[in-house]
Amino acid sequence: MQQNHAPVQPNQEDFILKDTSPKLGERWPGGGVRGGGGWMGGDKFTSTYDLVEQMQYLYVRVVKAKELPTNSITGSCDPYTEVKLGNYKGTTRHFEKKTNPEWKQVFAFSKDKIQSSVLEVFVRDKEMVGRDDYLGKVTFDLNEVPTRVPPDSPLAPQWYRLEDRRGEGKVRGDIMLAVWMGTQADEAFPEAWHADAASVHGEGVFNIRSKVYVSPKLWYLRVNVIEAQDVQPNDKSRVPEAFVKVQVGSQVLKTKVCPTRTTNPLWNEDLVFVTAEPFEEHLVLTVEDRVHQSKDDVLGKITLPLTLFEKRLDHRPVHTRWFNLEKFGFGALEGDKRKELQFSSRVHLRVCLEGGYHVLDESTLYISDQRPTARQLWKQPIGILEVGILSAQGLLPMKTKDGRGSTDSYCVAKYGQKWVRTRTITNSFTPKWNEQYTWEVYDPCTVITLGVFDNCHLGSSDKPGGSSTARDSKIGKVRIRLSTLESDRIYTNSYPLLVLHPSGVKKTGELQLAVRFTCLSLANTIYLYGHPLLPKMHYLHPFTVNQLDSLRFQAMNIVALRLARAEPPLRKEVVEYMLDVDSHMWSMRRSKANFFRIMSLLSGMITASKWFDDVCQWKNPITSVLVHVLFLILICYPELILPTLFLYMFLIGIWNYRARPRHPPHMDIRLSWAEAVHPDELDEEFDSFPTSKGHDIVRMRYDRLRSVAGRIQTVVGDIATQGERIQSLLSWRDPRATSLFIVFCLCAAVVLYVTPFKMLAFIAGLYMLRHPRFRSKMPSVPSNFFKRLPARTDSMI
Repeated sequence: MQQNHAPVQPNQEDFILKDTSPKLGERWPGGGVRGGGGWMGGDKFTSTYDLVEQMQYLYVRVVKAKELPTNSITGSCDPYTEVKLGNYKGTTRHFEKKTNPEWKQVFAFSKDKIQSSVLEVFVRDKEMVGRDDYLGKVTFDLNEVPTRVPPDSPLAPQWYRLEDRRGEGKVRGDIMLAVWMGTQADEAFPEAWHADAASVHGEGVFNIRSKVYVSPKLWYLRVNVIEAQDVQPNDKSRVPEAFVKVQVGSQVLKTKVCPTRTTNPLWNEDLVFVTAEPFEEHLVLTVEDRVHQSKDDVLGKITLPLTLFEKRLDHRPVHTRWFNLEKFGFGALEGDKRKELQFSSRVHLRVCLEGGYHVLDESTLYISDQRPTARQLWKQPIGILEVGILSAQGLLPMKTKDGRGSTDSYCVAKYGQKWVRTRTITNSFTPKWNEQYTWEVYDPCTVITLGVFDNCHLGSSDKPGGSSTARDSKIGKVRIRLSTLESDRIYTNSYPLLVLHPSGVKKTGELQLAVRFTCLSLANTIYLYGHPLLPKMHYLHPFTVNQLDSLRFQAMNIVALRLARAEPPLRKEVVEYMLDVDSHMWSMRRSKANFFRIMSLLSGMITASKWFDDVCQWKNPITSVLVHVLFLILICYPELILPTLFLYMFLIGIWNYRARPRHPPHMDIRLSWAEAVHPDELDEEFDSFPTSKGHDIVRMRYDRLRSVAGRIQTVVGDIATQGERIQSLLSWRDPRATSLFIVFCLCAAVVLYVTPFKMLAFIAGLYMLRHPRFRSKMPSVPSNFFKRLPARTDSMI
């Protein structure tokens, strides 16, 4: 079995990206070189498995058996097969009372761990009491096993006569087997039973296999509630205060109460929901009467299937329809009372499924797909993304087994609608997956997200449907933006896996990846850079910020629920972590990080202003003289200003090319403000919503938030004050100041009219660049005048 080695806790300086040199493509057909069978049909790409290290496996396919002998006592046979190679042993499921069973199972044994030269396949009869009966066996010499290399056709299984215990004679019964040496590129690899997961039994086997998932196709459902007619309240003596409530699945939205009390209310409001194909939910609409704040009476109801509504691809309006409301309280058991109704209330709706939007299920900051819902609106892919998930190093123990730390890790990658999950490597701190996956790329300005998790569903009691209450633990996450990758270059790096805990940031290991982005059309890629990030419907009929947040949360819930129904399930905690469901929650740490990001942006402007001030102060006379000469040239030839500016930026770009980033970006603890964060701020970040803390802690955090908000309030107030002072220049709020300013404007107009612009620019420039001996430390006259202008702060309470 695999040995455990205690991982070493990394130092704080170890949170960096590292270069690696894996043996990619060695011993693969064509040597893993591009062009060795990787391109088919001119434009269709097929994976060559050249981004992973080759792993050799012995495959045993147990197909079926025939004419097995029955037990002399029971007269029946409950057969199963046992595949044994050294200390590793795998068994098929058993069949009751069947002499011609069909198993169709594949077993895989890693060549690096083979400790025997003989493969034995036993057929046994399962007994409820005592030892299982021996029916026969087949042995293979591993030196004689053939090697199969895809794209060769699968090896055809053959019939073998069973032998006795000593292998000296044949016994009754035959078994159909295929035995070959292959790699992880074999199509039998994903569904095979792996010897390194021999400790997993029962239904836990379903949870260790590698799988590819596809997110459900999401649609926005727009319900335009226009009006209703003949709405009759339950209390005939009052006029209803009507509103409409619409429910789709677990999503519930309401219109505003009609401002006028009437039996024919008018709303004309849009309610937007998220739904997914296949459409399992119904649209349930009720018209209700606001009797008082705590009581609403249902006046009518209608249930409509989503397949009834039109799918819209652009902004053209769809037709409106009237729907009769069923009087609430008259159900199927009261059909006679329905006939007593002389008329029916009805509601006027315009409902459509929006195919021109991209349904956001992830933050736009890390978006991996921008295509609209309707496939008819998709463009051709502009590139191919290939990712080789090689291995992980130095993982920390995530749980305890038999008194020892253990980690059963797997990796999940998400890009666009395609999710991939590697197989689970059990009981290892240095798992090696060596699995390669491919995605079509429709926009380079997108992000692929990879996460590593600890599998907590390997017990025999864990059903494929995912009913267990255990949660897979997160080990870390990596994001790679495709636009930061050079085309056709293979990036082999080891990414730090960082997780923020209430105790602080912790490095839980490293993830080794090989990434290659291949650009299929440079012209289309350049064309995309001038186009909007999202489909045009997002700009023609945009949603509000609150709507987008709510719709994203609903879309994430739908994706999580649908993927949790797969086998093996991609569990909700995994999907939420990959989609950053809590990225919008308040965090003092994130607020500080964003503040210092802004300060780093302003630092360039501050540096430039300091440099200009040094020029004006003549701290470096040579630089000041050169600036004067450049200034005089630009004054004499003003047509050179813009060309000089763009040429300067061009030269800066060429100069910076030497120091261009050589690696993709990675999680930065300093940028995230995670290395020096206060423990209480982390505790607040991990608090539930609404809070579960005591009153004293909540009061302290509230006071801290008030102090931070007070400083922000002061800054915002200062900005407003400066703006109001500018407004007061011509508002006659200060008659003397406005009189002085308009006289100055008149004089300036006359001077500017009679004086050449070059002369004015020359005088103003020399004045700004004048020598310090001609400067005063006192504020300038314009500054003094501006600071004396009135603002509206005097009117604030």
